[in-house]
Amino acid sequence: MIFKQLADYFERLETTSSRLSLIDILSELFSKVEKHEVAKVSYLLQGRVAPFYEPVEMGMSEKLVAAAVGRAYKADKEEVLNLLGKLGDMGLVAQQLNLKFKIKTFKLETKEIFETLAGIAKTSGEGTVEKKVATLADILKKVDPISAKHLVRIPLGVSRLGIGDPTVLDAFAKLKLGDRSKRKLLEGAYNKVSDLGLIGETLWSGGLEAVQKLDVTVGRPIRSQLAERLPDAKTVLQKFEGNAHVQYKYDGFRVQIHKDGNNVRLFSRNLEETTPMFPEIVEGTIKQIKAKTAILDSEALAFNPQSEEFLPFQETTKRRRKYGIEEMAKSLPLKAFVFDVMYLDGKPLMDLELIERMEQLKKVLQGDEILIPQPGEVVDNEERLNELFNDALTKGLEGVVVKRPDSKYEAGARNFNWVKLKRHSAGELKDTIDCVILGYIFGRGKRAEFGAGALLVGVYDKDKDEFVTVSRIGTGLTDEEWREIKVQSSKFKVQRKPARVNSLITPSVWVEPKIVIEVLADEITKSPVHTAGKIGSGPGYALRFPRLVKFREADKQPEDVTTVKELVEMYHLQYKK
Repeated sequence: MIFKQLADYFERLETTSSRLSLIDILSELFSKVEKHEVAKVSYLLQGRVAPFYEPVEMGMSEKLVAAAVGRAYKADKEEVLNLLGKLGDMGLVAQQLNLKFKIKTFKLETKEIFETLAGIAKTSGEGTVEKKVATLADILKKVDPISAKHLVRIPLGVSRLGIGDPTVLDAFAKLKLGDRSKRKLLEGAYNKVSDLGLIGETLWSGGLEAVQKLDVTVGRPIRSQLAERLPDAKTVLQKFEGNAHVQYKYDGFRVQIHKDGNNVRLFSRNLEETTPMFPEIVEGTIKQIKAKTAILDSEALAFNPQSEEFLPFQETTKRRRKYGIEEMAKSLPLKAFVFDVMYLDGKPLMDLELIERMEQLKKVLQGDEILIPQPGEVVDNEERLNELFNDALTKGLEGVVVKRPDSKYEAGARNFNWVKLKRHSAGELKDTIDCVILGYIFGRGKRAEFGAGALLVGVYDKDKDEFVTVSRIGTGLTDEEWREIKVQSSKFKVQRKPARVNSLITPSVWVEPKIVIEVLADEITKSPVHTAGKIGSGPGYALRFPRLVKFREADKQPEDVTTVKELVEMYHLQYKK
């Protein structure tokens, strides 16, 4: 496929406001893609040149991309940056300068563009900056205005296409399986391999049967299993028919540990590789895991060696950094609480019952210097479950996670096989809700200088693969955080409502659903203006007196936020005692 064709499809995706239209456009696009191009096109749709979990980054800042654009179209860097200030999007800058330049376009193939971008990502050593700028400038000279617009967004990680992985899987299902509703047939394999390109490539070459044979591999992250909520111990035991497996709930980073001999890789909940950030967990894995190959699930928390206490999430987040890692590892060392094992010495364990996996965990993890095993306890009465819950609270923890003793590890699932029992789960709503920013409303008075006075936020409707509004938030942020909101959201600012957003409210500025925040509210109420859980002309659900607690985009993807189903269940549970 010629890259100009692909860029034209990108343009159509960007300008549509209907999610069903997105699926139709993607299906049409993939019907014209050669078998050997499917993976490459899948990654480019994600704004990548590799699966998300591979640490392949372009390493080009806005200034470097500006330099490449200026060099390609004979404009100095200041002119480019001034134009960026006016237009707010480097893609529009490249498009405008390309139009003026009136270059002769070449019919570059998508494969050539992809390999050039991959080459930029791999460039290292002396003169790296110059090589990257020169390489990007060279291909910008050979493309048309629309192609230039979408091309420069890829190194910056801001594709603005408004699609998520489920939407691409819908398109695969519609084109190859005849119906987008058959996406679920592909999702099982995707949750195990976390690689959209591999799913597409396998579907094209071997059909659905080959996709369903894809299995867990060390070095490829599994999409994390997630928990639902219930209000109290009695309700949990009723749900689980008398028996429940209980583990402490830690508020830290989800760290999936992959061991292959002495080669260790760590992945976050949102599939990002975090190996270089956490050297002590790598060291602990090599020393403590008595297996050649293994995949384990854990939660990592910062630990204060002086006071011997675990620190809150805000402190733990300081460990997510690219520089000064060794110094920070000494002042804020991490401990990883290992609560599951999904793979051991060449064998996937995900289909084993939880109790069997806990026996394997006890055998394979020795000692508790850095990795601390959490084999949990099976309880059959309300008193013991409450004892464990209260013990967790006295330790300063969030609560407990209660699981069905006979449950499998279901990659990517959020269901009642795992349930969170947290402080304030019973009674008025005091539990936090994860939301995604959908836009912001301009501020007045003092807030006018920040550019944002209130946030429009939403939750995720998994069945429809869309984000629905649940609240406007104007409290809980410091002056500095308001400024940060403006800076962060400017990367994802779009001209019109994103296709996967369902909203009756129009903010001053729309933002692609990328930034995840944790919100605390007094209660969930019915609302005629919000679309979360709204059916027909009936009301939706909204948060009353919401305030921002913290940013969570470092460890959560937009699709990981609270779901509509979960929100409705919380609404019904909030006043039950």
